[in-house]
Amino acid sequence: MAAALPLLLLLLVLALPAATNALTADGQALLAFKSAVVRDPTGALADWNASAADPCSWNGVACDGAGASTVIRRVVALSLPRKGLVATLPASALPASLRHLNLRGNRLFGGLPPALIAGASGLQSLVLYDNELFGPVPTELGDLPYLQILDLSANSFNGPLPGSILKCRRLRTLALGRNNLTGQLPPGFGQELSALERLNLSYNRLSGAIPDDIGNLSRLEGTVDLSHNEFSGPIPATLGNLPEKVYIDLTYNHLSGPIPQNGALENRGPTAFMGNPGLCGPPLKNACLPSSNPFVPKDGESAPAGARGNGSGRSKGLGKDAIVAIILTNVVGILIIALVFFYCYWRAASPKEKGRGASKASRSGKDCGCFSRDEPETPSEQAEQYSLVVLDQQVKFDLDELLKASAFVLGKSGIGIVYKVVLEDGLITAVRRLGEGGLQRFKEFQSEVEAIGKVRHPNIVTLRAYYWSFDEKLLIYDYIPNGSLSSAIHGKPGTMTFTPLPWDARVKIMKGVANGISFLHEFSPKKYVHGDLRPKNVLLGMDIEPFISDFGLGRLANIAGVASPFSQSDRVGVEKAKSQQPDASVGPLVSRGSCYQAPEALKTLKPSQKWDIYSYGVILLEMITGRSPIVLLETMQMDLVQWVQFCIEEKKPSSNVLDAFLARDSEREDEIIAVLKVALCCVEANPERRPSMRHVAETLERLNDSS
Repeated sequence: MAAALPLLLLLLVLALPAATNALTADGQALLAFKSAVVRDPTGALADWNASAADPCSWNGVACDGAGASTVIRRVVALSLPRKGLVATLPASALPASLRHLNLRGNRLFGGLPPALIAGASGLQSLVLYDNELFGPVPTELGDLPYLQILDLSANSFNGPLPGSILKCRRLRTLALGRNNLTGQLPPGFGQELSALERLNLSYNRLSGAIPDDIGNLSRLEGTVDLSHNEFSGPIPATLGNLPEKVYIDLTYNHLSGPIPQNGALENRGPTAFMGNPGLCGPPLKNACLPSSNPFVPKDGESAPAGARGNGSGRSKGLGKDAIVAIILTNVVGILIIALVFFYCYWRAASPKEKGRGASKASRSGKDCGCFSRDEPETPSEQAEQYSLVVLDQQVKFDLDELLKASAFVLGKSGIGIVYKVVLEDGLITAVRRLGEGGLQRFKEFQSEVEAIGKVRHPNIVTLRAYYWSFDEKLLIYDYIPNGSLSSAIHGKPGTMTFTPLPWDARVKIMKGVANGISFLHEFSPKKYVHGDLRPKNVLLGMDIEPFISDFGLGRLANIAGVASPFSQSDRVGVEKAKSQQPDASVGPLVSRGSCYQAPEALKTLKPSQKWDIYSYGVILLEMITGRSPIVLLETMQMDLVQWVQFCIEEKKPSSNVLDAFLARDSEREDEIIAVLKVALCCVEANPERRPSMRHVAETLERLNDSS
């Protein structure tokens, strides 16, 4: 009994923490944060109390080893976004095991205490966006070697960006916009932070030159936002080394000099550079002045011989005779200009001219070469005054909000760039920039774009608004989130994994596209022709519902002076390729885009509805076979239409023609063959033998409605 007594005492000692429900060290660190909370209007911390030994069940807290039998679980994440918490951040350390901290959208005030983050050396994400924090950015952030996401934007942090941040070499997101940061970016910014994928330094007071080495940030995506700062000096040409799909926003700084025209800086609109009076060259309208005047000597240089006086060199100024001659010339010039002005005024205001009416008076003013008080001759001269033109009452944003939003390049083509634009309220739109085209036919553009804006159909992307100015033309559409049909059929370039579309989804897309094109052909105000139907112009929604995009774009591009997707030079190139093909029976060596064009498109400039039907037939074949529009064989290549016809003539088994994924579904083979027959009717060489799109849509609707 005496020997058992120490054992009993030992068991009592070991059981003591459990008996008193002692809180873990991680829980005590979290309660220190709760004690600093002044207000908790949503009750987000209501279940945070010391009576529970394990904080892993608390709201907003995540721990490791979920479901495991470990005795002590460690806190790895604290996430309490938009809870309305009013608090100062405590000076005590966070749990050492913490990996993710997200307190965005609260009312945290005061500074960011270095001690708070000092102990959490494994922190990977620190998100304090949209609070009321102020003071310097702590240098202790450099002691977080695993930090990947740092978002301190929309606060009031001040002072310089500490150089210690460069030690966070795993940093992928650096968002410091809308603060009061000052000073220059630390040297080696672009060299050390080479893992950055997102960079936002906008709306601060950062100054000095933009570092040349920012061009080393080859992983950047979306918008590189350096706008609304005090950066000065020239734009480094190395910025052009950034990925081409990156949008670089340099608006409202003190930058000067010519805008480099290379890489990611090429073909950008003026909206990326406005607010920098010292910048010049395209895409801005103010031309760059010559770098130096040959008749003005630089420091330490003598003037050219022709500009020097005839004396012995003792006088550097002009002689008296030269000065008198210059003055007389100026006086005579002013008198001549005054005489011309009064003569024009007399002609415009004379009773004889007034009797002929206001229109003739204005013409006489033009004949004299005087300034006319009439309205500008062309509407495009007024277009600079236009703001965003709304075509749908659901559009609640204005041009300023649109230009300030985050932009991500979705794609580039010969007729402009398409951006995914995320506004501050979270609304996402797609914006196509047509560029600063040459032909300024505003009224014609206005009429066309407003007619397109009236087209409403469940399978057609809706045009919501547009903007026109002399050097910028924007089309604002609904954003469709699931990419293009081309990616759904063949997978996205560069991706290793790809899940083929099931047959039901393919039929749903086929029907939707047919209904959309049928509506354009039969029921739209102008009975439109799309003219450029291809899988890349069919976008997919959340439920894989298809949306036809870019209809009417070729017409708008021509009006705006931008290259049309079907230029005559493209047709000539295809024609030459056909003539150079060794074996005409095999098929022409053609470009990928031309495979969707009807054969008669090579002979006429005016698109027809039969063009769209042919293009739709090629899309059906692509969806049925899973093959690209150009089929590569061992010794040759042919377009997809010819390959399918060749397989039919050679009586190849259906398994050789169908997508391998579809060929395994033997129960649907009859339905697939029925669609194949529809496709072959659509790609008839003779346009008169092709069915109407309404007939195609009705035929597909008779397929199994289970799709």
